[in-house]
Amino acid sequence: MDIALYYQEKGDKEPFILLHGNGQDGSYFKNQMDYFSNRYHVIALDTRGHGKSPRGTKPFTIEQFSRDLYDFMEELEISRAIILGFSDGANIAMKFAMKYPSRVKALILNGGNLNPGGVKTTTQLPIEIGYKLARRFASKSPDAKKNAEMLGLMVNEPNIEQNELSKITAPTLVICGIKDMVRESHTKEIANNIPNAKLSIIKGDHFIANKQYIPFNKEVENFLQTIQ
Repeated sequence: MDIALYYQEKGDKEPFILLHGNGQDGSYFKNQMDYFSNRYHVIALDTRGHGKSPRGTKPFTIEQFSRDLYDFMEELEISRAIILGFSDGANIAMKFAMKYPSRVKALILNGGNLNPGGVKTTTQLPIEIGYKLARRFASKSPDAKKNAEMLGLMVNEPNIEQNELSKITAPTLVICGIKDMVRESHTKEIANNIPNAKLSIIKGDHFIANKQYIPFNKEVENFLQTIQ
């Protein structure tokens, strides 16, 4: 691995890895770390180029982030973990679970998408405009270059085929908010194509883990109790 990912941890039992969304860092999950740390070893990562993790030189892609997760688990000698991913973190988690099924005990996918078309136009259009502007100034400004990379993840990725989801073998909870920025039909498509996945739609928007953390944590806890 060309970089060392920054992470925060709490608890000392079974590994439970949290993957944040685009442009965020592990602190997004503060309410999950506190809540689950008495039963799990909760680890909140900063993805490559996010938070306190360095950018490194490797590609800035969902695929690379999933390889980074594999390397991270190898480094910490974590053979198998529960993985909770939010937004781009859910997309990383899907890629990881398809590629390394034996490393995933359970999967929680919150607000993920298979492709940019899964995001509602009202959200996606401003992202695409911002991406075009940032690309235009990327050669002149380091900030614009970084911004273009971040927005590029949402404009050009992910690229997951519906039929690939059958490779996910871990018990899976697909969870989102009623007013999520990902189309509800798209979220249902993900749940319907992962073998035996459970779907939960709760009150709130895209950021339920942060804003509606009490019902969110309860749903996750109830799901995890069924797989112990």
